[in-house]
Amino acid sequence: MDLKKTVTELAEASGTSGSEEDAAGLALSMLRQFCPDAAISGGNVIGRFGTHVEGRPSLVLDAHIDQVGFAVTAVTDEGFIKVGNIGGIDRRLLPAQPVVIHGKSDIKGVICSTPPHLTNGRTPVPEISDIAIDAGMSRAELEQIVSSGDTITFDAVCRDLIGTRITGGALDDRCGVAAVLYALELLGGAETAYNVTVIFSTQEEVGERGAKIGAFAVDPDIAIAVDVSFGFAMGEDETKCGYLGSGPMIGVSPSLSREISDSLAAAAEAEDIPYQTEVMCGLTSTNADRYAVSRCGAKTCTVSIPLRNMHTPVEVIDLTDVELTAKLLAAFIKEG
Repeated sequence: MDLKKTVTELAEASGTSGSEEDAAGLALSMLRQFCPDAAISGGNVIGRFGTHVEGRPSLVLDAHIDQVGFAVTAVTDEGFIKVGNIGGIDRRLLPAQPVVIHGKSDIKGVICSTPPHLTNGRTPVPEISDIAIDAGMSRAELEQIVSSGDTITFDAVCRDLIGTRITGGALDDRCGVAAVLYALELLGGAETAYNVTVIFSTQEEVGERGAKIGAFAVDPDIAIAVDVSFGFAMGEDETKCGYLGSGPMIGVSPSLSREISDSLAAAAEAEDIPYQTEVMCGLTSTNADRYAVSRCGAKTCTVSIPLRNMHTPVEVIDLTDVELTAKLLAAFIKEG
């Protein structure tokens, strides 16, 4: 697998929460290389990996396929598009950002920005209700293409940084999807300790809704949520962050299974895979929270890829961490 190509293709596909069709369709085509029966069910991409043996514990590998974005709420008489947020948007960075409006056809736009000459030196963080998008069209022209409820994404592409680092939008959590796919490739035809099901879930950014559906449908014994977490950057609290290039972050939390956390760490150590520990003192704010309490509950853990600038069009990851995450997942799943 060309891991960078896989991450890039996934990250550049559009798929805000509730409108994941393009990204899900791409992920489905990739997953079918390893899970021929993979299909879209309830919006989620679901596939069974390998032969499922009666009596063997069931394991779900989950990574969410949706991304943050916006929804069209109105078009003004002057031809500006007003929006609401889909998921957690960092409003500080919005002015002057290029976007794509996904209407009857995709059109480009930019978020309006007041020139500094007109701000009297004050630059307050805008409210979402203050945001307007200029697509260079009149109201009449826009209404032929754009309707209320249409989605909008940042106009972001992946770019190489130095070494194995890349930047782009929607790396949260398309790099997690890529890590799961690469883990399946690494497993190949090896015997597994579990009956493995893969779920690329929808609507994580608006309350882990796809994971709730998937958890109920599959009812696994064990679930691993493969997501991103905070990569350390200047000005941040190091105790709450991981380091880019230092390997996957294994979650430890009262809401997670310490048994699975310890087993993942043991698998990493046995295979000399670098890893980091991510301590959370309550819920994880990932899909793991849904699997842990679905039906009778699954033994659940998180494995996270460090990422900087979360929920922006310039998220940063190190592809080494994606590769090491895949190797950790494969080592955990492979029959000892």
